[in-house]
Amino acid sequence: MKMILLGPPGAGKGTQAEILGRRLGIPVISTGNMLRAAVKSLTPVGLKAKSYMDAGELVPDEVIIEMTNERLGEPDCAGGYILDGMPRTLAQARALEETGVEFDVALSIEITDAEIAARMTGRRSCPDCGAVYHVESNPPKSAGVCDECGSELVTRGDDKPETVKNRLAVYHRETEPLKEFYRERGKLKTADNVPGVEAVTAVILRTLGI
Repeated sequence: MKMILLGPPGAGKGTQAEILGRRLGIPVISTGNMLRAAVKSLTPVGLKAKSYMDAGELVPDEVIIEMTNERLGEPDCAGGYILDGMPRTLAQARALEETGVEFDVALSIEITDAEIAARMTGRRSCPDCGAVYHVESNPPKSAGVCDECGSELVTRGDDKPETVKNRLAVYHRETEPLKEFYRERGKLKTADNVPGVEAVTAVILRTLGI
């Protein structure tokens, strides 16, 4: 199965992608991980991306597309893959289509802005070991302290209320139109968010007919 995961920031795409990847035995390809791997391995396209990143600039679409095509051509993708975080815009979706990259399904996790705001603004992260908590759904044993390493937990900049509001605005403006793009191609499936990671997985599996 070749799948794109869609949904707003904080919808749980990364978590569900990893679960589905293990279940289906296919790799999960996230834009961030792909960028880091390409830069680390010093591939030609990785060096291109590095030049932009080192200058503090966004990596342009054409480099992201080239990198995605390179990654999808690797042997572990022959039996399918899950693409998380790409495409983000209609321009990227059209560019992928023009280069011959096809998908069986574009799965959108449906969740309201209010739920996203509550989920993200309640997150607390450990700056040392990377563990993530939530003040309501997954609190640490001691308030404000990481269970794993004892460091003081922080609210990441992208989880602050104003930042969350801005990220959602960008999603609605730039990424949400992808749903109609893939609906027109008969590829869109939607899965409603429900409480609990396992419950969301169950909804997704039913939606995919697995």
